Amino acid sequence: MATRGGRGPLVGLTLALVAAAGCLAPGLTDPQGQPGPVPSGGTAGPPGVQQTRADGTDTVEEFREDVADAQRTAERYWAQQFRAFGRSFQPIRQIVPYQRDGEVSCGGQEVPRNNAVYCTLSDYIAYDINWSFGAFRQVGDAFVFYLIGHEYAHGIQIRLGIRYSFTIQQELQADCMAGAYLGDSVRDGRLTVEDGDLEEFRDGLLAVGDDPDQPWFAEGAHGTPEQRVEAFFRGYESGLSACGLG
Repeated sequence: MATRGGRGPLVGLTLALVAAAGCLAPGLTDPQGQPGPVPSGGTAGPPGVQQTRADGTDTVEEFREDVADAQRTAERYWAQQFRAFGRSFQPIRQIVPYQRDGEVSCGGQEVPRNNAVYCTLSDYIAYDINWSFGAFRQVGDAFVFYLIGHEYAHGIQIRLGIRYSFTIQQELQADCMAGAYLGDSVRDGRLTVEDGDLEEFRDGLLAVGDDPDQPWFAEGAHGTPEQRVEAFFRGYESGLSACGLG
């Protein structure tokens, strides 16, 4: 996925949505310093990420550029939507990379490695930069755009005062909102896709649904593979109105 004038098309998301499965948390303590991704070695990403994509999307500079592009695109998209709602918009205060267990915490709970969360009180998105960079090397820049899109959606839910009784409702709506963000951005020309990319989205969503034994009402439930696919593509194809917004 690329912004207008960017360097590449949308690519597969088989691993991308694992990081986007993070939840809302009450507060985030400021990390010490701003870490950078480890470009090689065993700590460079999620287990099993050993290869670089054939198109060469693998450098720290590309990763940082895509994080910045995804953040700017999300901010522009949501600013436009809030104007349509007749409301003022405040961007999420910071997107925070971290490297170690406990480097950041939400409401006193340490954020573990291999994760991404939106923390409500301090208005942060936090993500494990080495895990994310490793997945980025394998699946490409679509990983970054989905990661930011899903977690940004949680920040938008807070801004709009959206509360649900069950985690699964919050998460499936965030999937739908991420789909709307991406689909609308493609339709207005800010992002580009190529043939076959939507099938890769579907494959990625199917790979990260809840375990069949996970009760739908359990804390932390995100939805079955089929539910996540349906929610994302409902938003992608129809926009925010399909997510109960707009």
